[in-house]
Amino acid sequence: MGIINTLLRAVTWWNGQTLNTQFHTWRNGVKVGEDAQGNIFYRSRDGKRRWVIFNGEAEASRVSPDWHGWLHHTFDETPSDAPLPHKPWEKPHQENLTGTPLAYVPSGSIRRPEPVVRRDYDAWVPE
Repeated sequence: MGIINTLLRAVTWWNGQTLNTQFHTWRNGVKVGEDAQGNIFYRSRDGKRRWVIFNGEAEASRVSPDWHGWLHHTFDETPSDAPLPHKPWEKPHQENLTGTPLAYVPSGSIRRPEPVVRRDYDAWVPE
């Protein structure tokens, strides 16, 4: 399996970092922090570029709003150094679950496991 994983990393980006990204990060990157999901954040030595190495699937919605702001130069300091104040009503960050079994399914949706019997609608029938 080691050879297959190395080959996958060489040609695919969605299985984590590619070999080229790993080499670039090793050569030019400075680790600045890590989030709760294990994603690691880097900046270039001159401080102009910022990037993330995902822990697992490369899915942009797995980056919390705090780190997203740092990645896009909205904040100069990392959330590790200067945490953002959060309101008591804010929910913890959750990745986009669309297309997964955990996705939100409203009542009446055809994706519900059990069909809903509607009593508030009568279908039109031609005479």
